Amino acid sequence: MIAREWKARVPNKHKDGFIAYLHETGVKDTAATKGFNGAQIFCRQFDDRNAEITLITYWPDRESVMEFAGQDIDVAKLYPEDDVYELDPDTFVHHYDVLEHQFVS
Repeated sequence: MIAREWKARVPNKHKDGFIAYLHETGVKDTAATKGFNGAQIFCRQFDDRNAEITLITYWPDRESVMEFAGQDIDVAKLYPEDDVYELDPDTFVHHYDVLEHQFVS
């Protein structure tokens, strides 16, 4: 399994709106791609004015990531409305081989 990690900083005043927007774009769009295995959104306070949002999506293999991201899977897929939220987005992503995953409810 592959985990794809993307981050962006967003002003606190736009944090809640951006997280909702990210769910509607990044998560729903990604979920419609063959091979999508799930997603998580994380948030932490970055500094006095900004929060850092992390989106991690899960894929069975790198070929599935290409279905979503295109040939250069290390380039972030950004959306036109991102500017509304005054984002400072990473323009690249990181990929990790998932060695262990377990959730206990």
